[in-house]
Amino acid sequence: MKKLLTFAFILATPVLGLAQKSKPDAATLLRDVKVLAADSMQGRLSGTEGNLMAQEYLLKRFQDLGLKPFGDTYKQHFRIDSRRAQVEQATNLIGYIPGKSDKVIVVTAHYDHVGQRNGDIYNGADDNASGVGALLAAAAHFTKHPPKHTIIFAALDGEELGLQGAKAFLDNPPVPLANILLNVNMDMLSINNKGELYASGAYHYPQLKPYLQKVKPRKHARLLLGHDNPAQGRDDWTGQSDHFRFHERGIPYVYFGVEDHPHYHKPSDDYENINPNFYPDAAALVIDFLELMDNHLHRLPARAQ
Repeated sequence: MKKLLTFAFILATPVLGLAQKSKPDAATLLRDVKVLAADSMQGRLSGTEGNLMAQEYLLKRFQDLGLKPFGDTYKQHFRIDSRRAQVEQATNLIGYIPGKSDKVIVVTAHYDHVGQRNGDIYNGADDNASGVGALLAAAAHFTKHPPKHTIIFAALDGEELGLQGAKAFLDNPPVPLANILLNVNMDMLSINNKGELYASGAYHYPQLKPYLQKVKPRKHARLLLGHDNPAQGRDDWTGQSDHFRFHERGIPYVYFGVEDHPHYHKPSDDYENINPNFYPDAAALVIDFLELMDNHLHRLPARAQ
């Protein structure tokens, strides 16, 4: 209990400065999504050839960015055995940028999607090639601006089959769970014509709210808080993506995403429907928040497992 009170006190203290304005490279961001959402990836369903192709592309991007693997590989294999599917070998891809502290922020985005149905390819450009593209952009940013905390970048598999990749990550974490201060999860960042990106999680972790409110709007995107109150029913996003597995373990999270749109889980979720102005600014908002957290969580005590 004392640790929780200390956590709340530290995060409630005034923010001493704003994050520097990040500028993710829009061309690279859009290229990553275009590649991952191509028909050749066959919808990236866990355990399929298309999913493996996506893995190979992401492994190359991790290497090019200079992310460090835990041990000698970025791959964390696991088995999916659920009512939805059985997959003998699903794969999370995990790299990190070391900080001055062994305390950790985990940035997640799932790269799998739902595959093919009735002859249609579900390319999942927004869901969730867009989140993975933003994860890579965040990694590029912190490669150039070394963080105070260690930041793990985890491209997770099996989200569409029951948040299986996040579960596998936490069941066999690359660092002690007590060292993980925060999960920042991205799932659907690129299709919104109102310029609205939501940050969900402050209802459960209100100590994060002042920091989210410090994230300034960009030209084509602004941050709104919500979709995290259980009283909202289906509009409560607490259990709707990989951040939920962290929440189950008592690890604070913020989930960034857009509200549902006509392309959600439809064959029309294609690269051509991404908003090329909104998406780079949405990714920039996430990076701004990560900068704030990296600068202001340095006194956060270790959590009990």
